[in-house]
Amino acid sequence: MEQEKKNIENTEQNTGKPAPEKDRKKRKIAEQAEEIKKLTDELKKAREDAADMKDQHLRLQAEWDNYRRRTAKERLELIDNAGKDILVGFLPVVDDCQRALQVLRESGADPAAIEGTELIYNKLMNFLKQRGVEPIPARGAAFDTDFHEAVAQFPVEDPEKKNTVIDVTQEGYTLNGNVIRYAKVVVGI
Repeated sequence: MEQEKKNIENTEQNTGKPAPEKDRKKRKIAEQAEEIKKLTDELKKAREDAADMKDQHLRLQAEWDNYRRRTAKERLELIDNAGKDILVGFLPVVDDCQRALQVLRESGADPAAIEGTELIYNKLMNFLKQRGVEPIPARGAAFDTDFHEAVAQFPVEDPEKKNTVIDVTQEGYTLNGNVIRYAKVVVGI
């Protein structure tokens, strides 16, 4: 089309006469075709820009959703573990209660003293369980480094007791499924 327009202009310049009606129509069509091409290019660019903006919007929306979910999860974890330090502080008291009960039972102490100490121990354990603190089962279980810390190894004859917990030197605990203190154990080898 561009070439036809140039041909028409050259004809007008060489002859000095206006181009015939047919040539003027061709020139007008060529100008309109050029205008359509420009508009088509602009439309194509606008569509590309719109697609880019849509993609950017979708990415920002996804990023916002991820942020919202992450902060909600962090908030729930914070609530679940808010009193972790306080609850961990109670664990030595639990250990002392267990030792006191053991000493009272072994020494043949007054049954009332044993019963009173058991009552205090049970109340403390119920309080901790309500807050999500659970003891880690250890004695007789397979040794698991996710929950147990081996403080000693002891040779055993029974092959079934190899790599199992023989004795517990200190109870371990979890808070809402997360270990807050590993169980210190003796493992059979």
